[in-house]
Amino acid sequence: MRVTIHQPQFLPWLGYLDKIDQADLFIALDSVQFKKNEWQNRNRIRTADGCHWVTVPVLHHFGQLVKDVRINQAVAWRSQHLRAIEMHYARAPFRDRYLPELRSVYKESWERLHELNMAVIRWLLGAFGITTPVRCASEWEAREEPTDRLIDLCHAVGASGYFSGPGGEQYLDTARFESSGLRLEIQQFQHPMYQQVYEPFMPAMSAIDLLFCCGPEALTRLRNARAGQNVVTAGQPALFTRVRDETAEMPCETGVRSREGGRHT
Repeated sequence: MRVTIHQPQFLPWLGYLDKIDQADLFIALDSVQFKKNEWQNRNRIRTADGCHWVTVPVLHHFGQLVKDVRINQAVAWRSQHLRAIEMHYARAPFRDRYLPELRSVYKESWERLHELNMAVIRWLLGAFGITTPVRCASEWEAREEPTDRLIDLCHAVGASGYFSGPGGEQYLDTARFESSGLRLEIQQFQHPMYQQVYEPFMPAMSAIDLLFCCGPEALTRLRNARAGQNVVTAGQPALFTRVRDETAEMPCETGVRSREGGRHT
């Protein structure tokens, strides 16, 4: 059994779903330290001006675990997100097919970010048609050292292999995986090219971008890209634009390589 493990992200990008789609089990790593302003509480949607951050405001302190981080209820983030998504995807052919379900997720009274992220991830997997089972790392005891933690989680579910994100071979101890009886495999993600609401094409948006634009064909597009069909070429120059956050504008690199946000597993 091949397992993949990653921190639960908010409205994750296509590389995240692609990794889950290739695994037999996805374990959401909710038992590690939360990192604000990476991908755990925000993501990007495509706009006429480039891209726009949709951020979930959080209340947290240094060292707090992902599963314990609370959402800041004093901010009207739900209405802000939905208004932005509805407006910027008004011309997306499949927006109205999926937006009611996403709106229902937003309407729930979420207290913790982890619970919201898991609901969003499960909704996205269902909308795409990805059937990989989902569990949470906090269900098991595991050592704290990063590689030991991954090995312990894999052993806990009876895995024979661990499926890492791109670049995992640069920071994971391959020998330790092998000595533990686990085969280490590395994702080779290819980003699909498709007709977005705005031109030119900009990769690395939230997965709702492909879903709203391609609908029932979204998973086929993702898998075809894995086979090398209609992909963003590696030689394509990185695209830069200005994006709007709730508080300020900042440069936003939309190149695929920026999406792993550090050594996430």
